[in-house]
Amino acid sequence: MLTIPQRLAALRQAMQQQHIAACLIPSSDPHLSEYLPAYWQARQWLSGFHGSMGTLIVTQDQAGLWADSRYWEQAAKELDGSGIALMKIQTAASSQHLDWLAENLQAGQTVAVAGDVLSLAAANALHSSLSARGIALRTELDLPAQIWSDRPSLPQAAIYPHLPPFASTSRQDKLTAVRQAMQQHGADYHFISTLDDIAWLLNLRGADVNYNPVFISHLLLGPDSTTLFVDDKKVDAKLQAELAADGVQLADYHSAKSVLTSLPHSSTMLLDPRRITLGFHQAMPQSMPHVQAINPSTLLKACKTAAEAEHIRHTMEQDGAALCEFFAWFEQAVNREAITELTIDAQITAARARRPGFVSPSFATIAGFNANGALPHYRATEQAHASIAGDGLLLIDSGGQYHGGTTDITRVVAVGTPSPEQKRDFTLVLKGTLNLSMAHFPRGTLSPMLDALARAPMWQHDIDFGHGTGHGVGYFLNVHEGPQTISRSLPDASMAMQEGMITSVEPGIYRPGQWGVRIENLVLNVPAQKNGFGDFLRFETLTLCPIDTRCIEHSLLSRQEVDWLNHYHAEVQRRLLPLVTGAARDWLLQATQAI
Repeated sequence: MLTIPQRLAALRQAMQQQHIAACLIPSSDPHLSEYLPAYWQARQWLSGFHGSMGTLIVTQDQAGLWADSRYWEQAAKELDGSGIALMKIQTAASSQHLDWLAENLQAGQTVAVAGDVLSLAAANALHSSLSARGIALRTELDLPAQIWSDRPSLPQAAIYPHLPPFASTSRQDKLTAVRQAMQQHGADYHFISTLDDIAWLLNLRGADVNYNPVFISHLLLGPDSTTLFVDDKKVDAKLQAELAADGVQLADYHSAKSVLTSLPHSSTMLLDPRRITLGFHQAMPQSMPHVQAINPSTLLKACKTAAEAEHIRHTMEQDGAALCEFFAWFEQAVNREAITELTIDAQITAARARRPGFVSPSFATIAGFNANGALPHYRATEQAHASIAGDGLLLIDSGGQYHGGTTDITRVVAVGTPSPEQKRDFTLVLKGTLNLSMAHFPRGTLSPMLDALARAPMWQHDIDFGHGTGHGVGYFLNVHEGPQTISRSLPDASMAMQEGMITSVEPGIYRPGQWGVRIENLVLNVPAQKNGFGDFLRFETLTLCPIDTRCIEHSLLSRQEVDWLNHYHAEVQRRLLPLVTGAARDWLLQATQAI
């Protein structure tokens, strides 16, 4: 097996043969996914960095990995000795790597990046930045693929239907809704590569990507045709017949480009520049008119129906009951028997697996004790993990995929006796969670505008955190789902808050080498009131799990915040009590006592 320096040397040799001054390797695939099948993890293979976000740039004498603050400590460890410098950026949306290329290359030199894994929007930004300096761009070269001799194969998991009652809107109705949006845009065709859009639209699920129940595919909608580009060995005969009855024909996964090339030049294509790669855009007839807009399915699936919201509420009850069982076990075991961060992952997954409708975790469990909790995307491994004993704070961020919804929750619990400083940080984070959770706002408010509500209690103490405050969440789909995101990212019209959207609320405080605090609930946009000032929305908190009151510094909470927390705990107790017995019931009753 080649070492990282040997892989970089092989890449540089391939670059030299093609007269390439710099090779850019994004964390991406032809579907622009956040979480990638191993087949497309070229950036990880070349750098040794395992974070889900990062951009690698290699020149003949330099190499840098651009990563945001969630990954700084992890990247520093994983890049050590590789010859790759960590380039710290504040947010995943940063364009600092473009500035670095423009500053470090000379006019007449060439940058290579595989166009098949580069979004059209990113390609346009890259071309604009480089061309202004006289730097050329080649997108037909996939240099990492040329040297990746032991590259994994494409995933082959079977595809299965997402059935009623959980799939409450039919495949035909969803296809009709998207075609109506196409007509409004004046488009004859619409090409979709994003896997969660395709899974939602066709009421299908798969297991090609860890934790996300999606499958590798592309989809082409025409005026009266629907073509799913997929490996047909993954679709059994019964499901093929059901799809055909709804007008969905299968075609080979690798044939999508050739089909696009043969489309009528006079027809109009609807495409989303953030959700389609440059490679597929270039495959379309260049004289073919294009309409650029967000995928209609992205907006449609973000707004959960009333039936879906009800299934999610029931799912949250089962997930909360599983957490009661887990925490009851943890409280009787901690400081009495050997527990590590790996034990937490195993126990919490086992508790969820006993619940009806559970399919899999929705992401890799984060269990960080004390200093490890200060790493927002920390993951314990067999080689590096902490034992949980003594005094401190344990941060657990976990979630589950159920047929009736996707969960994502973070809780911090006391181990032994928390210090006054730890209780202060915990309470400031709690105030941020509550401040945003109690918000009322006009329908259509751009989600980044809400970010400051969660940060304000911490800002008053000159404290901040480097990640976004909230992300959208799918319905038995990706745990990270757009278009809304509560963050400092530049807002655009597609981020408007609408009824039915589910978003996380998860502020945090991280003290490197000491501890971390993050409290996360999922919330649903529901109507507040309609009056002369407009149509307002508010958040319904969906997550049902006690917040550890042992970690609270009571003097920092207002009366309104105490009342909200007591009301929340009363609701958690009311809805979970029928689902738990024994030690889990006892723990729930104790953990939900009013303060």
